[in-house]
Amino acid sequence: QVQLVESGGGLVQPGGSLRLSCTASGRAFSFYNMGWYRQAPGNQRELVATITSGGTLNYVDSVKGRFTISRDNAENTLYLQMNSLSPADTAVYYCNARRGPLIEYWGKGTLVTVSS
Repeated sequence: QVQLVESGGGLVQPGGSLRLSCTASGRAFSFYNMGWYRQAPGNQRELVATITSGGTLNYVDSVKGRFTISRDNAENTLYLQMNSLSPADTAVYYCNARRGPLIEYWGKGTLVTVSS
């Protein structure tokens, strides 16, 4: 069993930056493929960025060049550095961990609000 706890959300002005963190409990964090997803009001949850256990990165087009996903396996922590934020980035951001086709965990989310 893995528990994921997100932190770092909040209110930020357009053009600002935030860094989200996701701390995982349990062992074998390094073996999980990790990702950030987000869900804006009235929208479906969407992929933002992923990082595999081997370090391969993937981003949705709308955040390329602005967001950076990274992981610290020694600290069991996943990060999302978000720069040049816009109101369109307002959403609840969720941390996801996957291992194989059947093992998947979600955090409870952290709210990011981009507004002046």
